[in-house]
Amino acid sequence: MRLASIVSVLTTAVLACGCPGKGGAYKQPSNMPTAEDLVAQLVKTRESRKAFRAESVMDYWLGKQRVKGTVYVMGTSQRQVRFNAISPQQDVLADMACDGANFALVDMQNNCQLTGPCNKQSIATLLRVELEPEDVLHLALGTVPVLGQPKGTVTWDATKGYERLKLESPEGTQNIVIDAREGRSDIVSSELVGPDGKVVWSVENTDFEAVKDEAGGTHRLPAKTRFKSPAQQADLLVEWKERVVNPALDPAKFRVNIPDGLASCR
Repeated sequence: MRLASIVSVLTTAVLACGCPGKGGAYKQPSNMPTAEDLVAQLVKTRESRKAFRAESVMDYWLGKQRVKGTVYVMGTSQRQVRFNAISPQQDVLADMACDGANFALVDMQNNCQLTGPCNKQSIATLLRVELEPEDVLHLALGTVPVLGQPKGTVTWDATKGYERLKLESPEGTQNIVIDAREGRSDIVSSELVGPDGKVVWSVENTDFEAVKDEAGGTHRLPAKTRFKSPAQQADLLVEWKERVVNPALDPAKFRVNIPDGLASCR
């Protein structure tokens, strides 16, 4: 085989696999997606991941204490979520559920309870981080909400093989970074900046792995997630252990019974 032919074959192989070329640069794809293409892709991925059940190790605030421990969590796209925080002795420290409309929390550690509407403030009563109930699903399944009716641009990061999507709307500016190497579409990070120029929240995902759903489909999910809310000076670190994608979950699992006579948490 002639040298020119060998070079041609190797070059084709490098481009096909999305491998870095000379100097570690990743060649921009010839069919670079538009912002509209990427938003549609993000929506399609979200719609394919409707529910989850997982074991995790969370580093979070429980009351006034910083806690790192096992948390069993499940959720759906219908604003339903359930948390069981577990002690090293396998005792339940806190049990909380949102059924899509209302929430209930039983704090076994402080022997008290809370109830109210299901919203980001109710999630914050447990984790001290304001997350809408459906945001827990996004964190667990590596998806991300996007701004409504945005104008967007896409740039190619040749040093990493990333697509950098910038979306702008009256709600603010959202920057989403997608690992596009070797045909991937892993959401590495997302950040929302408000109209005032301040970061509202940010998410970072790492160590992606393949997880099958109950129908046999495969989803690439992050093994580690970090959520930050600078305005609250709050963060949440999660190491995802076993996860089930799109399980059938009984609505009754998103309700917690409050024991009679249990005092309200202060």
